[in-house]
Amino acid sequence: MPADSDLILSVNEEVDKDLFKTLPERKKHEDFIRRAVDLLVERVVFGRSARSSKVVEWASPEDIKTAIDLKPRREPVSHDELLKLMADVTRYSVNTGHPYFVNQLFSSVDPYGLVGQWLTDALNPSVYTYEVAPVFILMEEDVLKEMRTIVGWPDGQGDGIFCPGGSLANGYAISCARFYYYPEIKTKGVYAVPRLVLFTSELAHYSTRKMAAFMGIGDDNCIQVKTDKNGKMDVDDLEFKINEAIEDGATPFLVTATAGTTVYGAFDPLVAIAGLCQKYNLWFHVDAAWGGGALMSRKHRHLLNGIEMADSVVWNPHKLLAAPQQCSTFLIRHKNILKQGHSSDAKYLFQKDKFYDTSLDTGDKHIQCGRRADVLKFWFMWKAKGTEGFEKHIDTLFDNAKFFLEHIRQREGFKLVINEPECTNIMFWYVPNCLRGLENEPDYRERLDKVAPKIKEKMIKEGSMMVTYQPQGDLPNFFRIVFQNSALEHKDMVYFANELERLGKNIKV
Repeated sequence: MPADSDLILSVNEEVDKDLFKTLPERKKHEDFIRRAVDLLVERVVFGRSARSSKVVEWASPEDIKTAIDLKPRREPVSHDELLKLMADVTRYSVNTGHPYFVNQLFSSVDPYGLVGQWLTDALNPSVYTYEVAPVFILMEEDVLKEMRTIVGWPDGQGDGIFCPGGSLANGYAISCARFYYYPEIKTKGVYAVPRLVLFTSELAHYSTRKMAAFMGIGDDNCIQVKTDKNGKMDVDDLEFKINEAIEDGATPFLVTATAGTTVYGAFDPLVAIAGLCQKYNLWFHVDAAWGGGALMSRKHRHLLNGIEMADSVVWNPHKLLAAPQQCSTFLIRHKNILKQGHSSDAKYLFQKDKFYDTSLDTGDKHIQCGRRADVLKFWFMWKAKGTEGFEKHIDTLFDNAKFFLEHIRQREGFKLVINEPECTNIMFWYVPNCLRGLENEPDYRERLDKVAPKIKEKMIKEGSMMVTYQPQGDLPNFFRIVFQNSALEHKDMVYFANELERLGKNIKV
């Protein structure tokens, strides 16, 4: 038999051979990664954020299919070809980091959030047990506790999770509320409970109705409450509909209030709604997906007065706080409801005889199994900016929104939908020359409805900016600029107005 030293030498020789074989592969992949990152930094992060660049390179579906080979192929392509594909995908994608992308409730590319997201993807964790995600389990608990403290719950009491979007987070609120009042729902299902109804504003996010249908409660049992002219929930109508539902034999169990509605940016009267929830023993949920970021500002957190009385809250840092997509949180004041209502105790994953504290295996309280570490990018941003940095960001957004509001209030051709909006959503009509002075004509509203789509088409095809429009109730199409990017300045506010006037002044409808 060979001596031990000979065996060791033989093994080391094999290791060296294996290492030698892997070095060319590492060099090849390292070179590609560095070139890819350079492309991302130069062309995507910084090159496309210049005001002189286009917000979108408009192309028809046929043009994109011609420009980019979208079909998977049997044979691999070269690294040079991959880099070209990256450049082509970038060219024809909407430039959401552009200062003039103000189309949705998200925008901009935060450099710290981006690096945090890259680190997340490089580590490729799944957050369900401490053994596979030790840092992220602890990080998530600390970040969520701090968010609950900011909401106003004493010592950050309660629980929470990061979710894949605010829609699912609103679904968690419905699930937790239903389990809280009817724990038998978990084992016996909808057959064991009465006809449940919930209430939300007619201007609330559609996800509440969608999740009610998804969870077997039914769209018809998601009762819409009237709003006032500014988009805030009518508390008198809420109480009327609660009593109406009871008289109809239904069982009310949940009210979803909104702190920052999608279109108007309205904040429902949370204190009054909380009072009704206490009176009728209803779960009080606040969808602060959009407006929750205002809690970071001492100047603007008053908009959410009463949120501390909620049983649960949705707050999306990827919206007003500008964290990268997606970054959504569900916060709940009750400590154990999430776990009790959703756990399944899968023994191959959540063993109770592990060598560490298994209460840190938090994955059993959510309905997913594999789950991204969405906390990391937000935590990294928070470390880089501090709470005071987030506060400065929020205050800048509100200041820009106020400046734009006052600017267009003084300009000919602009007409406000709401004179004093609460959040950073500014809604208005642009009235072209062909319609000015014709407000009393019978076809005026019909013609005004066609203006925004025509201007939107021109701005998209030119790539000069991206602003959304929509109707609301019986109102004709109006524009909604959403300010979420604190890199914007007052001169940009003037640009928006000038560009809308340039594109729309002489159109014919």
